[in-house]
Amino acid sequence: MELPVYSVQGKTTGASIVLEDSIFAIEPNDHAIYLDVRMLQANQRRGTHKTKDRSEVRGSTKKPFKQKGTGNARQGQRRSPLFKGGGTIFGPRPRDYSFSINKKVKKLARKSALTYKARESKIIIVESFSIEKPKTKDFIKILKNFNLESSKVLLILPSQNKNVHLSARNISTAQVQPALQFTTIDVLHCDQLIIVKDAVNQLNTLLA
Repeated sequence: MELPVYSVQGKTTGASIVLEDSIFAIEPNDHAIYLDVRMLQANQRRGTHKTKDRSEVRGSTKKPFKQKGTGNARQGQRRSPLFKGGGTIFGPRPRDYSFSINKKVKKLARKSALTYKARESKIIIVESFSIEKPKTKDFIKILKNFNLESSKVLLILPSQNKNVHLSARNISTAQVQPALQFTTIDVLHCDQLIIVKDAVNQLNTLLA
């Protein structure tokens, strides 16, 4: 797949770049995407939910009434789940939801997500650029040059760039990730994928 290279002014530079078919033109695997997204979301869960059982709630341990002769069901204490304010039966306990999947499945999921974007013609390649000072206005100007100011955009850089990251931080519809750190969710959630030309080689190495 061959795509033109644009400048940050939104104009073609006359150059083009070939995207590897083994990454951007595979047969997408929806199940691999499902597994990777499920893993990423599960690993973000804190798992701190908890309810108190009968040994943890406040209340007397005194027997509320005698065992026999009252006509009531026998009860041992007011902390019982049968009473208001009593403990919870089989309530949630703190747990770790995280799990891992095979590295090959992770790669397949990301390649599948990139393939979907390529099929939808939602990939733009831009030449290398830099922002001298962190300014949200400068980043918005770049988005306007591509008519993307109202779209969800993922910008993939060849490496971490503090000024670009800080410039996009206050824009709710924009996300910036280095090529070695983007996830399947990042690609799926964006309307338009912008890849810096130098980051293409990084993707080829990462997903080969």
